This record gives sequence, structure tokens and C-alpha cells, in this order.
Amino acid sequence: MQAMIALLLAAAAPAAPAIVRREGAEHYVWGGVNDGWHMVKRDDLSVIEERLQPGSSEVRHFHTKARQFFYVLRGELTMEAGGVTQTLTAGQGIEIAPGVPHRAANRSAAPVEILVTSSPKSHGDRVEAPAD
Repeated sequence: MQAMIALLLAAAAPAAPAIVRREGAEHYVWGGVNDGWHMVKRDDLSVIEERLQPGSSEVRHFHTKARQFFYVLRGELTMEAGGVTQTLTAGQGIEIAPGVPHRAANRSAAPVEILVTSSPKSHGDRVEAPAD
């Protein structure tokens, strides 16, 4: 009986957390020159590391459900959100609520690296937005 209980408990136990690295993470290219790596890819949470090349930007858009947080790891990110343009540097972040038109851009001369956290995931929840 104890062996049966031990087996049931072991089967119900969550897996040990795994270390996630950019190397080996699912990679994609967007905008023809920018890189993205899925660090966490679930329906309820997405964490993506992105590298934006100089002069590149997203299309202005909003999400109907996803709340996003953009955090700068290296470089300088220009973020348009709700009609306001701000420049963020390493160690700074900005939260974007659902429904707020926004666009991330790299207006600097060097690549910028960021983390984009979305809850729930933002893929499939994107609506292009006209200029403000």
C-alpha cells in the first residue's frame, strides 16, 4: 500500500524547474532583421528575449487581452505607447495595458536587447493600429 501511495505522489509531483538559456530556445526572425527567442511559451505567459537592429521597429499595434512588460537588457529602446514616445535604457522597463496602441523601435546606432513579458500570450492577440 505504501509503495502504491509513493507511486501516486511521484506521478503527481511537478517536474523540477529547468534552466532556460537563449541558446537552444525556439528562435524566430521578425521584420526581416530582428531576432526573438521564446524563453517561456505558454498560453497564460510568454517571455521573449528580442534583439532589435538599428533603425528597425514594430508596426504600431495593440493587444485585446495581453498585458505586456518591456524591459531593456542592453542598449536604448524607443517606445511609443498611447501617443507618447519615451526612450528607455538598460535597467528600465515599461508596462503596456491591453488596448493601448504601441510600437517598439530602435532609433540608436547599436542593437538593443529586451525582454518582452506578456500575460496571457500576445501571439494571436495582435491588432494593427493606425497612426495616432
